[in-house]
Amino acid sequence: MDHVDTSRIIEMAWEDRTPFEAIQRLYGLNEKAVIKLMRTQLKASSFKLWRERVSGRKTKHLRLRSPEVNRGYCPTQYKQR
Repeated sequence: MDHVDTSRIIEMAWEDRTPFEAIQRLYGLNEKAVIKLMRTQLKASSFKLWRERVSGRKTKHLRLRSPEVNRGYCPTQYKQR
């Protein structure tokens, strides 16, 4: 995996509305593999913050998220200039 792919996976893992299943579909990494990648690529303090953030977050798992969440990003996430 190259630097660009690793960077994009980390970005997707931090995003609240991007489920682990999307990362698996695009890059072939399941949740356990994403956690391992994050542990090796982030500083220990950043990894701890990320784990606290995603643990129990329903939007990170398709089967737990509300059917009302039907997109992978917030409408204001990609602002037009």
